[in-house]
Amino acid sequence: MAAVLDALWEDRDVRFDITAQQMKTRPGEVLIDCLDSIEDTKGNNGDRGRLLVTNLRIIWHSLALPRVNLSVGYNSIINITTRTANSKLRGQTEALYILTKSNNTRFEFIFTNVVPGSPRLFTSVIAVHRAYETSKMYRDLKLRGALIQNKQLRLLPQEQVYDKINGVWNLSSDQGNLGTFFITNVRIVWHANMNESFNVSIPYLQIVMDYEMEEKPQPLEELTVDQLPDDVEIEPDEQTDAFTAYFADGNKQQDREPIYSEELGLAIEKLKDGFTLQGLWEVMGS
Repeated sequence: MAAVLDALWEDRDVRFDITAQQMKTRPGEVLIDCLDSIEDTKGNNGDRGRLLVTNLRIIWHSLALPRVNLSVGYNSIINITTRTANSKLRGQTEALYILTKSNNTRFEFIFTNVVPGSPRLFTSVIAVHRAYETSKMYRDLKLRGALIQNKQLRLLPQEQVYDKINGVWNLSSDQGNLGTFFITNVRIVWHANMNESFNVSIPYLQIVMDYEMEEKPQPLEELTVDQLPDDVEIEPDEQTDAFTAYFADGNKQQDREPIYSEELGLAIEKLKDGFTLQGLWEVMGS
């Protein structure tokens, strides 16, 4: 299971500065819309970029530096709203706010369309994300759902039943339950004959087959490998702060108070605790 989900990361992860290969669509991924002149107002304010909308994720990359990019999978999205934001390219304007959660960390993204009067940024992303949310039955395991009606499987769009098998035992409990098994082109479904609400829907994407092979034992000396001393010095990774600009800032309702910066010679918004101007410049230059 873990291997399958790791292989299919595009719709589940939030990733920053991915490689050119990772930006390409994977098998089964379809590019739905491409929007130019989109600003990443949260992390790269003032930088014009391109937003790609696929059936699995949204990808933004800078037009000036394509290696500056991000990938947001739809499964990581908690909420999508439209709010007013301050853009260096548009000033105060309506923007798309996306709140996500990945690996127990919340990230907030703000995208602004530099071209005025175009609603495609909002309509494309919101519509595709809604379609992803309403099609989870094709991908996710479902327990005790409204799967059966009049002793027949409620089919998903374009789903076909290949076989129906009666008298299949579910042995997940000590007593066991006798039920009916459906095999379709999308998933396998089982329900108990005595209680149709006791059921499970398992898409093929969630299934992993394990095989055990008997091997001839080898002498212990053939399995022993001499460990060579490591001549490697591990340096601390300085790139871990590249995504801190996207951290969701709690329930922030307004900008922090302005303070005078002696380094810049002008007024700036007060930095959050633990952040310095020097550290932010290092992130921008990386």
